Amino acid sequence: MFKWFELIGKAIMSFLDLLGWIASLAIHLLLHWPRAKWDVRSIVDQLERVGVQSVFMVSVISAFTGMVMAVQTLDQFLKFGASRYIGGVIALSMVREMSPVLTGIVVAGRVGSSMAAEIGTMKVTEQLDALRAFGLDEYVFVGLPRILASLVMVPILTIYSMVVGTLGGYFYVVVRGVHSLIFKDSIRLLVDTYDINGGLIKSVVFGFVVSIVACACGFRAQGGAKGVGETTTLAVVWSNMLILVLNYILSTILFGGKV
Repeated sequence: MFKWFELIGKAIMSFLDLLGWIASLAIHLLLHWPRAKWDVRSIVDQLERVGVQSVFMVSVISAFTGMVMAVQTLDQFLKFGASRYIGGVIALSMVREMSPVLTGIVVAGRVGSSMAAEIGTMKVTEQLDALRAFGLDEYVFVGLPRILASLVMVPILTIYSMVVGTLGGYFYVVVRGVHSLIFKDSIRLLVDTYDINGGLIKSVVFGFVVSIVACACGFRAQGGAKGVGETTTLAVVWSNMLILVLNYILSTILFGGKV
């Protein structure tokens, strides 16, 4: 029994330690990026990695999520004669919750793990020490382009996910016999600009979380190849957990009092 308490305590301490390091890294980047040297060209490479190379996964996951939501809800709406609301419910779910969260998780798994592994490899092979020897701030030079790229591309991917997921639900609903105009009118009725802006606010937060956690874990890697593997796993696990926790907090703040 006491062993369980020990394991839980170690997990909590590890999490708090990581949060402290993430906060320290974020403050360091905020204070030093105007004076430190960093490669602007690398931002373009990171934009492609975070955004362009994630389009296919976001497309598949979003489309089938929208269709699954339609499968699960359409029969119930038809049973109660509320089919004129089906499109708005699907779109609202995608815009407020599903698209920001799914996009964040996809980027965490596909890009965050890559960032952590790459930076971790640079750490254990002493490439970061070489950057410091050349007078560069390794945290700014390596980390800042990745964070900026995530802040730009995750919201763009989220908008794309909103559209693709809604179209997936639209396809299933129309095939089942609901008129396309009913679907579109329900979106106009239930979804407004505030909902879209709320989803985008979430996406910015999730993009920052994924990139800062990946960088923080990578910079702390040690112990060779095994340490890099553990760092990569840690980055994905903590990113996903923080996304889900912050999603609850942001949903309560943004939509808790909105009818």
